[in-house]
Amino acid sequence: MEITLNSGFKMPIVGLGVWRMEKEGIRDLIINAIKIGYRHLDCAADYRNETEVGEALTEAFKTGLVKREDLFITTKLWNSDHGHVIEACKDSLKKLQLDYLDLFLVHFPVATKHTGVGTTDSALGDDGVLDIDTTISLETTWHDMEKLVSMGLVRSIGISNYDVFLTRDCLAYSKIKPAVNQIETHPYFQRDSLVKFCQKHGICVTAHTPLGGATANAEWFGTVSCLDDPVLKGVAEKYKKTVAQVVLRWGIQRNTVVIPKTSKPGRLDENFQVFDFELSKEDMELIKAMDRKYRTNQPAKFWGIDLYA
Repeated sequence: MEITLNSGFKMPIVGLGVWRMEKEGIRDLIINAIKIGYRHLDCAADYRNETEVGEALTEAFKTGLVKREDLFITTKLWNSDHGHVIEACKDSLKKLQLDYLDLFLVHFPVATKHTGVGTTDSALGDDGVLDIDTTISLETTWHDMEKLVSMGLVRSIGISNYDVFLTRDCLAYSKIKPAVNQIETHPYFQRDSLVKFCQKHGICVTAHTPLGGATANAEWFGTVSCLDDPVLKGVAEKYKKTVAQVVLRWGIQRNTVVIPKTSKPGRLDENFQVFDFELSKEDMELIKAMDRKYRTNQPAKFWGIDLYA
């Protein structure tokens, strides 16, 4: 199951997100994921585990478990490296032990104080607020991203956490259009206008936090997960599936790519078993009515400023 990006490359519709994965467990998770059938890994410099992911990938290639060309690897430019795009990409490639990336994303639409390539710090000012760099425009960053394609380091480039306004701007100044916009979206935070705008203009939407963050975001941000919703539990029972499988299937039927994260082997397999059923139009509408416009991933907790304000 793949989506063809506007760059012409194909992206598997289900991927494995590696955010907040413990370094010591990454090897087993990635090897097991590949054995299950995952062919899409979503990484980021800021997750600070690219080195461990790279070691697992190298093992998978050397043992013949999978070929490089069969995998779709995404990673992301951190805020503090907007003025050092090429160096940051090369740093990620070195850590991942890859010659090229399938997709490189601008992680957030904000440049912050540079703290050294690949360090991915979020420097705060004396006032405890994120030290935002106002000298680097997103347009400048994007044109550096485009250079990566011509250099052969990256096959597709995209954006992440961009709203309608910023996505429209990127379309206006880009020579190479963004192939993907990776955003938080799930039944409680559907963002239908943004999803439709992106899709209308040929930008694939990838849903990060596709399960609403579950326990992890509850711990970090004190948020509530849609996985406990009685309506979704009823739909899951109807299809004899788990709530997570129903939510992921809903995302797929919206034509979005889903990249659930888990550190549990059982959930790894469960999250991939979403191709043997289809939600009815009535159940899609039922879930559509659940939207709360409820964001569960809020970095303002760490940055001292709400960038979504």
